[in-house]
Amino acid sequence: MRYPVVIHKDADSVYGVTVPDLPGCFSAGETLEEAVESAHEAIACHLEGLLTDGEPVPSAESLETHQSSDEFKGGIWALVHVDVTRLSGKTKRINITVPARVLAIVDEAAAREGETRSGLLARAALDYVERQSAKH
Repeated sequence: MRYPVVIHKDADSVYGVTVPDLPGCFSAGETLEEAVESAHEAIACHLEGLLTDGEPVPSAESLETHQSSDEFKGGIWALVHVDVTRLSGKTKRINITVPARVLAIVDEAAAREGETRSGLLARAALDYVERQSAKH
């Protein structure tokens, strides 16, 4: 999953990073590159903590949605990819059958989101189950 992050720098400080979709998830770095790399580590740790606690993994809002917020005006935006499937514990190989057209659509969406096919399908399944649980 790709999470938008906003990077800001005050005079006489390091680059600070905020992850709008993950309240309480922050990081910093001496350079922009270090800030983005530390954001990746912070997001992975934050998500791992949520999964350990049995909490759902928040979906990432679009970059455009966050950019329009007054709270983040003047920041530098980046997308940070974290493979959630690697954080969620042991994996298991399965064999499924889907129409070729559906597989092509899934693959296009996965590429657009910077995810693997398996990662996208796992996230979509979890999102569906969560929405169904909320209805009942």
